[in-house]
Amino acid sequence: MKLNYLPLILAILGGVIYHISQKSIPHNSNPIFAVIIAYIAGILILSCFYFLYPSDKTFLETIKEFNWSMVMVGVGASMIEIGVLLAYRVGWNIGITSTIMGASVALLLIPVGIIIYKEQLSIWNLLGVLFCVIGLAFLVKK
Repeated sequence: MKLNYLPLILAILGGVIYHISQKSIPHNSNPIFAVIIAYIAGILILSCFYFLYPSDKTFLETIKEFNWSMVMVGVGASMIEIGVLLAYRVGWNIGITSTIMGASVALLLIPVGIIIYKEQLSIWNLLGVLFCVIGLAFLVKK
């Protein structure tokens, strides 16, 4: 297996753990506090990863490179966290929720990739997008 698949595998496994854990958070717990606890756990895990993936820059040097994108990652992650937790609390299915989320985000990012990042889509990509839209229509239909 190529080494460049490892980050994707890590993200996929993280996504599976994430959705199973989100779906398992007790319904009577405060959703905001539940997410805060999750972020504390994440900070502790990432602190351990620092030793496995050392940087040539210190934390303070990275803070000097601070820009809007670092804050917006936190804003986006917080919106995802609370949105998924509340979706599960109102009864959304774990497989359907994650599929609708992933497909919708991908579709919304296509114009961003084309316009801002000058990415291109092949005919196969466009065919995949078409199937994605058809799949979303089937998923949301009751």
